[in-house]
Amino acid sequence: MMETTRMAVPLLALAAGCACLPGQAAELGLARIFSDHAVLQRDQPIAVWGTADAGRKLAVTLGGRTVNGSADAHGKWKIQLPPQPAGGPYTLTVASGGQTVSRTDILVGDVYLCSGQSNMEFTQRQSTNAIGAAYAGRNETLRFLNVPKNSTATPQDELKGPVEWKVVTPETAGDASAVCYYMARSLQGSYKVPVGFVNASWGGTTIQGWIGGESLRTLGDYKAGVDAVAQLGADTAAGMRAEEARNEAWWRAHDPAATAQRAWIATDFDDSAWATVTPAGSWKDSGLAGFKDFDGVAWYRTTVTLTQAQAQAANMLHLGPVDTYDTTWVNGVRVGGASTSWMWRDYAVPAGVFRPGRNVIAMRVLSGGQGGGLSGAPSSRTIGLADGQAIPLPAAWKLARGSALKGLSVPPAPWDVPTSLTTLYNGMIAPLVGYKFKLAAWYQGESNAGAAQEYRTLLPMLMRDWRQRFGQPALPFFVVQLTSFGSPAKAPGQSGWAELRDAQAYAVANDAHAGLAVTLDVGDRFDIHPTQKTIVGERLARAARAIAYGEKTVPGSPTAVAARRTGNDIVIAYKDTGGGLATYSSDRAIGFEVCAGTACRYAEARVAGDTVVLPGAATPGVTRVRYAWADAPFVNLFGADDLPAAPFQLDVK
Repeated sequence: MMETTRMAVPLLALAAGCACLPGQAAELGLARIFSDHAVLQRDQPIAVWGTADAGRKLAVTLGGRTVNGSADAHGKWKIQLPPQPAGGPYTLTVASGGQTVSRTDILVGDVYLCSGQSNMEFTQRQSTNAIGAAYAGRNETLRFLNVPKNSTATPQDELKGPVEWKVVTPETAGDASAVCYYMARSLQGSYKVPVGFVNASWGGTTIQGWIGGESLRTLGDYKAGVDAVAQLGADTAAGMRAEEARNEAWWRAHDPAATAQRAWIATDFDDSAWATVTPAGSWKDSGLAGFKDFDGVAWYRTTVTLTQAQAQAANMLHLGPVDTYDTTWVNGVRVGGASTSWMWRDYAVPAGVFRPGRNVIAMRVLSGGQGGGLSGAPSSRTIGLADGQAIPLPAAWKLARGSALKGLSVPPAPWDVPTSLTTLYNGMIAPLVGYKFKLAAWYQGESNAGAAQEYRTLLPMLMRDWRQRFGQPALPFFVVQLTSFGSPAKAPGQSGWAELRDAQAYAVANDAHAGLAVTLDVGDRFDIHPTQKTIVGERLARAARAIAYGEKTVPGSPTAVAARRTGNDIVIAYKDTGGGLATYSSDRAIGFEVCAGTACRYAEARVAGDTVVLPGAATPGVTRVRYAWADAPFVNLFGADDLPAAPFQLDVK
């Protein structure tokens, strides 16, 4: 799935952040999520936390209420204030021993957590009707916080900085998650309380990265990977060595030249006979002899000279995107590898690996069958320094062909974004634990569309995991069902996207505190990022009114509940039709299929009140009926309130 994203493939912040030793002095401070303009959840206990000298006594005050506490032996503290109704603005103050830390313009209202991949990350300024926010003016009681991307091997206590709550204004609204913004705006219009929404999303990521390690490792297929991530967090060097051993074992098993070519990573290897190239795209387009139609392994080498000061400060290697699979060494030390062509390679380099004088960077690249090579601009390849500055790498590299190989995929490390295990939970969700939320909205699944059966387990696991960690066992979860994307079907067949939609619907149907937003009618079969986010946000808000706020209203789209034979016909019963089904642009509903075993065929379908009748479809052998079963289905069946009927598959009774 193509989503342009910078890749933090850390040696990672990957080791844990600051873990204060017993008795260590720590500056009096508040966790980053408590910035000016923050919104706190009403009618629930309000936890506030931060740092201070070990054992130091503190007083936290909000809205005229003060609670006392003290820092623990690690210099950390958490104090719980009593629930408060919607209100503000207040000043949040922490006082200790003559020192005071405060945050201003704090509101108490409803707080929403939004998460997922790129369609949740998609900003308001990119959305259809985005200009409307510019005319809406400043909304002092609608605020948002974007969680910085952070993939880490251990659960973090603190968000990666900088972090700040922003008041929604014509200038700031464009930075917000579009779906989350439109949902929040709609709900605030109904309930007239302050609203804050927190967006923790990362384009292209799979659901496995967002689930806590303790939960994910209970699935046998992931235990070894989760344990490897934990090993990396406990001992970065040991974790990297173990991954190198796994990676090299794969190469020895698949490339007969792998062992001999390991010599090419050495700093004293003579590459003078290799071709010289300035990589700026596929090696097939480089003009070099032997590369025009080459699929397989190629090796790149370059050298860079550093001063002693530069070598001491150098801690990152930025290589831009690579097509497709790479392993990268600096001075013979493996610093990273990745397996996704559209992710930028940003590899953390341990202290001491870069040296004063000559340094050698070597890369082994396996093409994925399309192009091959260092596909970004030469300017994207730099050495990063601790102070944020960068040293450009030489534009020219040495290049040599390795083995011709086709149809191979190098297994990614279990911490590699976008397919990482638990690291996004660790870096972007764990630091929020303690905050309370009114609801959570989840827009993800495109990157899991090839494994829908597994998603039936993973999505309920994520919901349980977050509820347990936030201490909110009934936290409402609202899932955006995948929209339509890809080639429209001309005949019934298999569909990974349809199966993933079915898995999402299954998870929601079996959860009393979950809702589903059906979006088939606002997709774009040519664009995986459809821009009509206003409707998606409003459909989430509709589900939230029914489930999170308890309104007596239909939460969402018409949903098929049963299919039965009636004479020669099949009759499909629906709930939540809003007063009856209707078809647009035809007196018949399109997209219905009947199946006998694995053989499916389209069926005529007519609306009759809260049912759809498939005339003459009950032929011998028919056991299933399904609707909108395609990656990009065309649909014309709606409820009376203009919501599209949900896709489904049902056994015929």
